[in-house]
Amino acid sequence: MSQAVPPLLSVLPTRALVDEKIKVLVENLPAGSPVTLHSLHHSEDKDYWEAYAHYVSDHRGTVSVAEDLSYGGTYAGIEPMGLLWSMRPVPGSRKGLRLRKMDVRSPMPVNISVYSGHIAEGFREKPPLASVLTERWYMAPGVRRVDIKEKGVRGTLFIPPGPGPFPGLMDMWGGGGGLLEYRSALLASHGFVSLALEYFSPGELQTADLQFRYFETAFDIVKDHPQVIPDRVGIFGLSLGSIIALKLAAESTLVKPRCCVCVSGNHFFPTGATINAISDLMVKNAHKTRIDENDHHIWRDMCLPISSDMSEKVDARQINCPMLLVNGLDDQNTAAVEAADDIALMMHEAGKDHLLTRLHYPDTGHLIEPPYSPHFRATKFIVSSTKAKVILLWGGQTKPHSDAQEDSWRKILTFLQQHLYSSLSAKAKL
Repeated sequence: MSQAVPPLLSVLPTRALVDEKIKVLVENLPAGSPVTLHSLHHSEDKDYWEAYAHYVSDHRGTVSVAEDLSYGGTYAGIEPMGLLWSMRPVPGSRKGLRLRKMDVRSPMPVNISVYSGHIAEGFREKPPLASVLTERWYMAPGVRRVDIKEKGVRGTLFIPPGPGPFPGLMDMWGGGGGLLEYRSALLASHGFVSLALEYFSPGELQTADLQFRYFETAFDIVKDHPQVIPDRVGIFGLSLGSIIALKLAAESTLVKPRCCVCVSGNHFFPTGATINAISDLMVKNAHKTRIDENDHHIWRDMCLPISSDMSEKVDARQINCPMLLVNGLDDQNTAAVEAADDIALMMHEAGKDHLLTRLHYPDTGHLIEPPYSPHFRATKFIVSSTKAKVILLWGGQTKPHSDAQEDSWRKILTFLQQHLYSSLSAKAKL
């Protein structure tokens, strides 16, 4: 009797961008075999993240993650990318973790393994039947990464491969501060020169004029770059970055964005105030903070009710470029959907309905990331005004939130393509 052929596990492609799908296939199993597929990532913060799912091989002795049902684990059903989006910290990890790639020059390694039987723990103690190491990249081959420290502006510019010139983007994250590059690296991988903008430190720029000028200067750095088409520059913001994007689009006499993408933001920004005023508003309304049974802080009520005083918010009637608002209906951090309703009302009053596109997703929280990123329902956060360490509830349920990340990213790229690229080909034909 010949020796049984060992199981064969393949993951294709083994090296891909983070928003590309992979195909996971197990072959050479006995028919009807229960197996567990497991993914494991060791983060730059030295934490372990995992996902797993239970399958049964078909009559050919095969399991295809793209086609077969998971009977349980961190996800269930037919979920081709479940081994990535359902990742969570391994049992016993620190509380409130968030997975973010800080060095985009290296990949996120993910080890995918297959185990005999349906198991839910002890993966590291049990030998797998087979394993494959995969690489997930934010930065495609040929993308250039350039440190920016000029005219008082700090950040990182990502330039797509090829001769150019390309459309440009100014990319802004939220109130947590710091320099986050991974979304800009991914945008450059899709053909946009993107500046990951580092926020200034609180108090560094003392006046509203100086702060406003910082963002205007950053926009000009993108616009004036020799690899950028000057009249094809947009703004991409999440959370606080969205507030700034809206303010620039409505009020700046120098910045004329071709389009804006605003994710999980609002328009609460008093006229003539510094960004610190947003923190001041939160301190003033701190009594509206709710704390759930898990001691997670819920901030969304601090923004409610929506003020009717135009001096307390961005006047969206002054916006003259296409806007894409992306929001989760379970955002527990800010009243993004209510704000979007108010923005839509103002733009309607100004006869600018044609400029506004809205995406809103049920059971989706605040942190709407590129696709196949894990869902972070609640994570640690340092409050800038008090330096207090809390765990913020962002909201969302894992499966619908992950679906929203996949759908919204595809539509964001389509929106950017439409408004920053579309008529270029028509001009080329002329």
